[in-house]
Amino acid sequence: MTAAPIRVLVVDDHTLFRRGLTALLAGDPRFKVVGEAGDAGEAQRRAASLQPDVILLDNHLPGVNGVDALAGLREVAPLARVLMLTVSEDERDLAAALRGGAHGYLLKTADSDLLASAIERAVRGESTISPEMTGKLVTAFQALQPGSDAAPGGLAADADPIHSLSPREQEILGHIARGASNKEIARSLDIAETTVKIHVQHILRKLKLSSRVQAAVYAAARAA
Repeated sequence: MTAAPIRVLVVDDHTLFRRGLTALLAGDPRFKVVGEAGDAGEAQRRAASLQPDVILLDNHLPGVNGVDALAGLREVAPLARVLMLTVSEDERDLAAALRGGAHGYLLKTADSDLLASAIERAVRGESTISPEMTGKLVTAFQALQPGSDAAPGGLAADADPIHSLSPREQEILGHIARGASNKEIARSLDIAETTVKIHVQHILRKLKLSSRVQAAVYAAARAA
């Protein structure tokens, strides 16, 4: 049986870019663009009525920035995954997106293959960050978790929640930091993909994080 196409809502205030992106996705049978929006208010209304699988969200919108619209979009469409698609390479915008629960941060210079992969990964609960932004993950983490320099998040070394992870969970965290998917981790460790999913859930709970992106940022900050 052929899988149903991933339902996408495109949010961007530049009409030509929005329509070009819509046309690009429409040519791929894996995706179905169910709606478009040019500002945060319209995006929230469309998200509420359409309940898309993925929302492609520009940051520089008129009135309310994309990162500031994340909370409202997640409230009206709690099952939708939000991917930021922006020109901003500012680590502060990256940090705000991660804090707001975005499932990825892509630059508009990304090629179509990376965009398609990111949309598919988002539906699986995985995350993608443009390669140009990966070097800014540590700075983004520091913005997410301001505090002392003793440990990430301002924790004393002996209170660092990394110590609550089992050896296997720490191993999987390392794979997450390198951008591996659950399937890739399962293949590398010779365990079931469902087992990996359970470990990832435990890792996020123990580290008090809400997404794989934040877990990758956490691991990158500790390695710095």
